[in-house]
Amino acid sequence: MNRLANSSSPYLLQHANNPVDWYPWGVEALQKAKDENKLILVSIGYSACHWCHVMEHESFEDEKVAAVMNEYFVCIKVDREERPDVDQIYMSAVQLMTGRGGWPLNCICLPDQRPIYGGTYFRKNDWVSLLFNLADFYKTKPAEAEEYASRLTEGINQYESIQFVEIAQEFKRADLELIVRNWQRYFDQQEGGLGSAPKFPMPNNWQFLMRYAYLMGDESVAQQVRLTLHKMAFGGIYDHISGGFARYSVDGRWHVPHFEKMLYDNGQLLSLYAEAAVWNFDPLYPQIADEIIDFVKRELTSPEYGFYSALDADSEGAEGKFYTFTKKEIESILGGDAELFCIYYNITDDGNWEEEQTNVLFRKENDEQLAAKLGLGTDDLLAKIKAAKTKVFEARSKRVRPGLDHKILASWNGLMLKGLCDAYRAFGNDRYLDFAMKNARFILENLIDENGKLQRIFKGSSRLGKGGDGAFLDDYANVIEAFIGLYEVTFDESWLLQAKNLADRAIAHYYDQVNGIFFYTSDDDEQLIARKSEIMDGVIPASNSVMAHNLKKLGLLFDENSYLDISAQLLRNVAHLVSKYGSSYSNWATLMLYEVFGLHEIAVTGREAEKMRAELEKKYIPNKIILGGQKGSLPLLTDKFGDATRIFVCKDKTCGLPASTVGEALKQIHD
Repeated sequence: MNRLANSSSPYLLQHANNPVDWYPWGVEALQKAKDENKLILVSIGYSACHWCHVMEHESFEDEKVAAVMNEYFVCIKVDREERPDVDQIYMSAVQLMTGRGGWPLNCICLPDQRPIYGGTYFRKNDWVSLLFNLADFYKTKPAEAEEYASRLTEGINQYESIQFVEIAQEFKRADLELIVRNWQRYFDQQEGGLGSAPKFPMPNNWQFLMRYAYLMGDESVAQQVRLTLHKMAFGGIYDHISGGFARYSVDGRWHVPHFEKMLYDNGQLLSLYAEAAVWNFDPLYPQIADEIIDFVKRELTSPEYGFYSALDADSEGAEGKFYTFTKKEIESILGGDAELFCIYYNITDDGNWEEEQTNVLFRKENDEQLAAKLGLGTDDLLAKIKAAKTKVFEARSKRVRPGLDHKILASWNGLMLKGLCDAYRAFGNDRYLDFAMKNARFILENLIDENGKLQRIFKGSSRLGKGGDGAFLDDYANVIEAFIGLYEVTFDESWLLQAKNLADRAIAHYYDQVNGIFFYTSDDDEQLIARKSEIMDGVIPASNSVMAHNLKKLGLLFDENSYLDISAQLLRNVAHLVSKYGSSYSNWATLMLYEVFGLHEIAVTGREAEKMRAELEKKYIPNKIILGGQKGSLPLLTDKFGDATRIFVCKDKTCGLPASTVGEALKQIHD
């Protein structure tokens, strides 16, 4: 076994038996490269990555390929989820060199870590040829290698960087309309989502567009949001047997997924479908939300109530084998009930996934339409399908399961915790809140030390286990956002104070006062060849955009102008990019939406505060924060407590007259 054998990362352990002399990222490997004047080969991936497995099998398990790698390079394996800071730098390099990125990510660097070449997946012969060429290039033309590394490193430092914008800007409805007008050109009005193939859910995109459609009264955008939510939930990207979404579909109609199931997708999609149920109710939305929660609880929850990272795309060496069925397999499971099930999920004799001659379950028609076509009552149809799904679930459970990535990351736990809070807000199910509270206590007890410092990775059952790794900005941002959300559904100020403490630490150690942006790494972290900032919203919103939201809310809740100033500065710096690339700045666009329409601070106080809060949450108010309870110390709650239950609607440091009903409060909001 190589040096990865002592790693805790499931991804690194997958490579522990490779003949490649892999090192984990660290002092030993980096110093060896300098001492021996060898190029560094940095190979980055994650445990659920299908093409990472393919390249491992084709190249890294091959003795001859490994011999070349070991002879000419110091080979370092990196789990991108444990070291996103390293991944961020070399992903920037590969995107600058090739115009695209992805995983596996392979970068060749000088002994001082500066890259000179990189790419994603390479076929075995191409990979070996490339390695020989690069080794020869470094040996025969070291000056050229040095020059190229210098230029590329300069590009990495400038990539995704922004300038400080001093002059404040007043945002208007026209700014929002421009963002969406440029964006709409990419709407797929037939299948939902954006573009053609592959299709990613991009939950934050649709959350912004949902809020935009409501506040701007734009029915065409509302229709695109509804279409997308419907198509995703009916598509094969959704696991119709046990709940939860796969990472993306390889086609343009959400049919065949890349089967890996990630915690971060499901946490965000839970938030999206929960909010959609309040915005424009469809019985599909609470069903999807509930099934996501059941999936996460059953398959991604540790005994301590931390959330695991992912399920692999592969099982038994084949992608999707756990999730797909031939028609004969369904018939053997369901017998006489198979025909209806096959109609419902479009299962055919030849297979609807022609490439593999098997079936990915997906839906085309809603229950009422299909029931009418088959001459059944809707309730009868649903009862039959439910019973059949149970049998298929039990049969599938006996298969070899996809691998589990058991890392517990603060950032992704924050996303799932927020999803649970959003689900409780929308549906009022006490089971969701209980689940959320258990995870929140896990974070508090296991990922935050006695000094209030957040750790990225849970290392064991004792407090901080073996001394967890320091956190990155996304860990702080997503946990802060989740704790704010937990306060809004419990009115327990201890969660808000935890959020404030974490925000103060993030400002102290990550914020760049000169440029008005947060670095991704702390000032006391390992210094890499560049210190980057995360600005563009991707499948997960950028840590800077989440911090801008957090500081906006905390600034209002605590009447703290310094928070509001940082939030405003962050938006000012990025605003010029939002109109051009809405999909890549959707969380920033939501913040701009709040600037145009304002953010209502709704205080609910008195003996029946919780009951009134729950009633208020049934009304769609996307631009609000909610606070209150029967006691509290927040500035806005001063002199607002008493036995009588009242609602105070405040905006721009002005509160209206106390309302005694939700209806009265809504009149103030909509006036």
